[in-house]
Amino acid sequence: MAHPAPRRRAPRSDGQRNRRLIMEAAARAFATDGADASLNAVARDAGVGVATLFRHFPTREALVEAVYRESLVSLCAAAGTLAAERDALDATRAWLTKFLDYLSLKSGMADTLRALTDGNTDSRIGTVERVTEAIEILLEHGRTEGVFRPSVRADDVLAALAGIALMAGSPAQRDQADRLVDLLLAGVMREGPRD
Repeated sequence: MAHPAPRRRAPRSDGQRNRRLIMEAAARAFATDGADASLNAVARDAGVGVATLFRHFPTREALVEAVYRESLVSLCAAAGTLAAERDALDATRAWLTKFLDYLSLKSGMADTLRALTDGNTDSRIGTVERVTEAIEILLEHGRTEGVFRPSVRADDVLAALAGIALMAGSPAQRDQADRLVDLLLAGVMREGPRD
């Protein structure tokens, strides 16, 4: 007689809350101190014990990957939300600013992410593909409104954003990064009736 498979318990609400608090604290710590951020400080900032942190994330790499993955999912989902709620130019500017924040977080975790990508994490997560799809949502919104040139490609916008992050990616350079985002937007905007 076959026994039914055991039912998997749903995570407890306090466990879900602790996981969220840990990830939020880790994102702040990685953005500020890089991947070398103290896990004790992350746990303290989250208001949990170190044992709770390790119960949710058994290794530093697991925590870095989870924070990175969640920030990527949130970033990409924001493209559709912004496109639905705002006009194309405002939505795109807001998303590009979010993207620079995301790159700031990613650069804070750069060393650990490099080690993870050696294990093919980036290809599992599909970073470039997801971000390119998010940019395409915003570009299509702008094309529909008639404010963006039809010939602008999402992968070109991504390359330009990577350049902005490379040249003006530190928090001290944020004003310059914002000016460069405005230049990028000017480049995707339609100038005449057709391009």
